Amino acid sequence: MMRRHRLQRLRLGLMVFLSVAVAALVSCGGGSSSGGAGSSPATAPDQTPCTGQCVTANSRLTVEDVKRVLAQGAHQAEALGEAATIAVVDRVGNVLAVYRSAGTAKDITLATAFPPDVSGGLEGIVLPAAVGGDALAAITKAVTGAYLASEGNAFSTRTASQIVQEHFNPGELNQPGGPLFGVQFSQLACSDFTLGGVSRGPGPRRSPLGLAADPGGLPLFKDGAPVGGVGVIADGRYSVDKNPLDVDRDVDELIAFAATFGLAAPVDRRADRITVEGKTFRFSDVDFGDLPVDPEQAPAFDTLGSAGGLIPVTGYTDGDIRAGTVFGQPESGIRPASGYPGLDAFVFVDGGNSNRFPPQAGTDVGSLSVPPLSADEVSQLLASAIEVANRSRAQIRRPVGSQARVTVSVVDSRGAILGMLRTRDAPVFGADVSLQKARTATLFSSRDAADFLHGIATPAQYLNPDLSPGEQVEIGSYVDAVQSFVGPQALTDGTAFSDRAGGNLSRPFYPDGIRGNDHGPFSKSFRDGRWSVFSTGLQLDLAYNRIIEHIAFVAGLSATDVAPNCAQSLEPRVANGIQIFPGSVPIYRGEELVGGIGVSGDGIDQDDMIGFLGVHEAAALLGGSINNAPPSIRADQLTPRGDRLRYIQCPQTPYIDSDAQRVGDGK
Repeated sequence: MMRRHRLQRLRLGLMVFLSVAVAALVSCGGGSSSGGAGSSPATAPDQTPCTGQCVTANSRLTVEDVKRVLAQGAHQAEALGEAATIAVVDRVGNVLAVYRSAGTAKDITLATAFPPDVSGGLEGIVLPAAVGGDALAAITKAVTGAYLASEGNAFSTRTASQIVQEHFNPGELNQPGGPLFGVQFSQLACSDFTLGGVSRGPGPRRSPLGLAADPGGLPLFKDGAPVGGVGVIADGRYSVDKNPLDVDRDVDELIAFAATFGLAAPVDRRADRITVEGKTFRFSDVDFGDLPVDPEQAPAFDTLGSAGGLIPVTGYTDGDIRAGTVFGQPESGIRPASGYPGLDAFVFVDGGNSNRFPPQAGTDVGSLSVPPLSADEVSQLLASAIEVANRSRAQIRRPVGSQARVTVSVVDSRGAILGMLRTRDAPVFGADVSLQKARTATLFSSRDAADFLHGIATPAQYLNPDLSPGEQVEIGSYVDAVQSFVGPQALTDGTAFSDRAGGNLSRPFYPDGIRGNDHGPFSKSFRDGRWSVFSTGLQLDLAYNRIIEHIAFVAGLSATDVAPNCAQSLEPRVANGIQIFPGSVPIYRGEELVGGIGVSGDGIDQDDMIGFLGVHEAAALLGGSINNAPPSIRADQLTPRGDRLRYIQCPQTPYIDSDAQRVGDGK
């Protein structure tokens, strides 16, 4: 009987934590006082823009910096009469401190509307503060603020909200989904790429809830270089902003903005200085002049006393304050690469400064009728993609005309990582995402994709709002749906899927954005009140149960942390989850699939182009030993429901030093 009650308690606890866990979603100069509450200058006195060169040996958050951020946030929370939980991370996601201010922290409700109007997925779930739900939300927001920033742009969780919803902009009906639709389910703790642990170490580090889209997460800058992020939760609502055209007075954002004082993002690089498709991003609905008290007048952290306190979070922090790492140095897990002269390339390293993913041959020799990718071919694929990136114009980076900064991943036909390479100032979030993209394109292009998905026998176990067991979703049901939607041969006939093509089938409307239409077969239905950014369909359901395991560990209900494979499989096919926005293509030897390449960084059309042309240019240098998918088998030959899928899309006039157009034609 005792064992039975213990198991029931564990099961309930697992359910509580799972639902919240997935809720995820995501010129030199710093902040200074400028009369009243102050504002952040656009550039340093020398007016030098940052293009990756502003990082120095001092580009780290010190213990005193972290104390300052916490004290300024706590001071603002007190003025607002709010109990706030504040987290600070460095640029690669090391948690430097979590602070809970005076008062009773609110339980966290995960929903896109209040009261919730979507059923299924993670909608409507409440994560009690008593088991650390507030800390997990604050850490996730801080990681998002850090990971979406670079020396060329400063994005926030409000920006993330704008670019992950069913329309871009949210509220503009019959517009396609956000350009980073689905990015909220990246950086997960079950990823075999992101790193974890309490001790400060190399990154990128995992995020407990993925990437956040709830306002209140902002990047931190120091002398023009991004050095970390701060995240705040005080209102108990972990949500999205459905209307980016109005101005909100969000308490989480007010407190977080105050916390950034002196380390604020340079004005000229904030999201509201960057446009995509003629639309301006949002950074924050508040500025320093909107704060009830001047953050410069915040008391020193060491004088706060009983006004609050540091808290431990299992797997993330022991409840102390520590300094951050210097980005681009081995301690950060990202440092300059050797063997790629002239490319200004960087690699991911472990605690011993060894490259975690050096080029290697494919592991799939027993499953191919042609030779697997060789280490030399992988090295050339990485180099060629980086070369394309270096001469390409970034979409979401200042100053205008900057080169694209990206991460490139190559996998074999079974999803094993064969190599990863990045440019100097690529945003950190793109590392895990580029690998998700490479694996997703490869899986969907495989002749045994249907068998693999049907072989995941454990269903995703949803919860009701009261945390009792709810609907179970069989992963194989998505195979049945896509074969009904596309044709019985889908996921079995070797059609070459890019992430743009697979993403077409992962939207709550098909074609993308057209309200009233049915949903794509990898998505939930918006029309039936089933889809939200917290319930995307196959993407979420593949990782759902693994996220539970991690949150149960953080809450102390399990002594074992989650295994590094989000898809509940012994194979690494999609071990860090799948991604459903553009930026990947499969790789072939003749007509046989041998792997995939994924790119993520400075614009989704740029990602598409860099991956596709990277394969094309590597093929030319390798004498045609590898190639892009033959045009006759690409997914853009499919017309489900009468609408053609897309394969890749290259930007207009993509190069910095050339006026060439339609650069993907005929390739």
